[in-house]
Order: sequence, then C-alpha cells, then structure tokens
Amino acid sequence: MPAGALASLQDAEWVDRTRRPYVEGGIAWVPVGEGYPADTDLPEREPYRGRGYHLIGDIAVLHGEVPSEEELAAIVRHCRPRGIVRIRGYTGAMRVPDVEVLYGTAGEVRHREQGYTFILDPTRVMFAQGNRTEKARIASLVRPGERVADMFAGIGYFSIPAAAGGAAVHAMEINPIAFEYLRRNSMANHVADRITAEVGDCRDLVSGVYDRVLMGHFDAPSMLADALAHVRTGSVLHVHSIGEQADTIREQAAEAGFRAAIASRRVKKYGPHAWHMVQDVTIS
Repeated sequence: MPAGALASLQDAEWVDRTRRPYVEGGIAWVPVGEGYPADTDLPEREPYRGRGYHLIGDIAVLHGEVPSEEELAAIVRHCRPRGIVRIRGYTGAMRVPDVEVLYGTAGEVRHREQGYTFILDPTRVMFAQGNRTEKARIASLVRPGERVADMFAGIGYFSIPAAAGGAAVHAMEINPIAFEYLRRNSMANHVADRITAEVGDCRDLVSGVYDRVLMGHFDAPSMLADALAHVRTGSVLHVHSIGEQADTIREQAAEAGFRAAIASRRVKKYGPHAWHMVQDVTIS
C-alpha cells in the first residue's frame, strides 16, 4: 500500500504488530497476522555487519575514522537515511559538534526514543545517544514531587523523562542553541509546566535545595562544590565522569559538611582502559 496510508492501519485487526512495515520508494509492505491472507512473501533481511552508526531521526551519525565509499553505500542500503554525518568531536564548554556531511543532507530531525520526542539538529548540538540505558534508569528513579536540578540539560534528554515522572525540574543549559531545543522539546513532550529552563552557566543558576541533582557532564566532579551547596540529607546526586571518582566525591562532600554513600556504575566504554562512569551519591 502507499506508505502515506500507514497511519490508517492503527486499528486494523490483520496487522502483525510484532514486526515493522518495510518501506521503499513510497510503497509499504505491511506484516500480516497469522491466519490472514498475504499478497507477497518477503525474504528475511540479512543482518547488517557494516560500519557502526547511530540513527538520529533520519540522519546516520558516525564517529571515528572517515568511512570508505563501500561503508557509506552499505549504510545507505541498510537504513536509507536522508544524510550521513561524521562527528569529529565536540569543542568547548558548549559541546559544539565538529561535523562533516558525508552523504545527502543534514538538518533538523524529530527523533523518537523510549517514548519521547527530541527535536534537534545533530550538526549543531550534542545528542548523547550512547546514554540510552542511563536515561531510562534515571527516569525510573525519579519520584513525583521531587525537585530536580539538571545542571547540564542539553536538549532535555534527562530533564524530560524526569519531568514526565512527576518531578519539578530546574533545567540549566549554557549553549543557547541547545537551550532553544530544550524549550521546544519540553513543549513537544507536554512537560513544559514541570520544567523551569534557564540559559547560562549552571554554577550561577543553581538555587534553593534539590532532592536530586543530575550532573551529566564529564567535568561534573570539578563542579561538585556548587551542587553540594544546594542539597540536604537524603538528596541524591548523579555525578558523571571519566573513570572512578568516588574518593574525590567523598572528600568534597566532607568539606561541605556531609557524608556520602556512593554506588558507581559503568555507562559505556570511553576509550582504551577508560570508562564513562556515573556515581550515585546519597547525602547524609
């Protein structure tokens, strides 16, 4: 059927919802449930074994070395992206991506992840695709009524799940472009009433006392003193870092007059012999 008509099949009994439609050239082949007639048998798709990439919206994002023409062609065949970009790295406190467009066109996308919508341009702002499990974990920990500080909010990938869980979120972002996406994403996910968003340096914006502090930046340990000035007994901080920083966190908590119970978790491999870590710090 025409791909544009897929939305009309939401309530159709004959659709097999355990499989996804296959779309090519504006035509969709829709999986049929057991016991219903089908027009065509499609062969099983071969598993993809090419160059690794992340799909953000309809743009494929690569890191590392420049891919070969064969690797690019394999990605195009596999996911048919609007464009393919390579991110060389991120610069400065605003984490601005250094990007090369390798195929097609780039620009703004609407990316769906774990039930949330994120509007962004991956050539202009950072999107922490590799933190998916950590985002879901934080969302499961937040409780309704908590006052949460997100000191490095970005486009909202921690703030929005926390607000959806019933928290009142103070979201701070230093990059004005990411801040505008944060505001738009708050509205797109219907949580703008629970997110107070401010643009600027989080060290100047933190205020009051928080039940939970999200510190999703590798420089978080250097800003612990600013966070510890706004917590109380029972508050929890989630401190990201490269490598284990538990001893440093305990020392800084003691200097602020607190004790800290720390549980460390590995998020993902960052490089040879280096891990992206998060330390869950409970204050007493």
